[in-house]
Amino acid sequence: MNRPIAAACCAAGCLAAVLAGTLGAAAGPAAAHQPTPEPPADTVVRVTGDAAGGFSILHADGTELHPPTDSEALAECAEYDTVRQRVACRTEVRTWYRDLAVLQQALEWAGR
Repeated sequence: MNRPIAAACCAAGCLAAVLAGTLGAAAGPAAAHQPTPEPPADTVVRVTGDAAGGFSILHADGTELHPPTDSEALAECAEYDTVRQRVACRTEVRTWYRDLAVLQQALEWAGR
């Protein structure tokens, strides 16, 4: 490439980078004043309770879920016909309640 053309390309590239940075910085504060979009209706915003006493799950649209306590859920697992089904059900229940507790802790940390 010819030196004057290379220098012109470099200068144009530098100018473009400076302008992009300046314009980006100017848009930054304006972007900070944009309203925060509403979360989807089914977004979990709060989890209260515990596995033994029961959880309450609150969604952004105001709906609530109240899954059974862990003892109630495990009792329902006993109604399955085969050992394999009962073990799978108990594993699913334990995982579900463990994940609810982790979600509850994450929401508490996010709210700080």
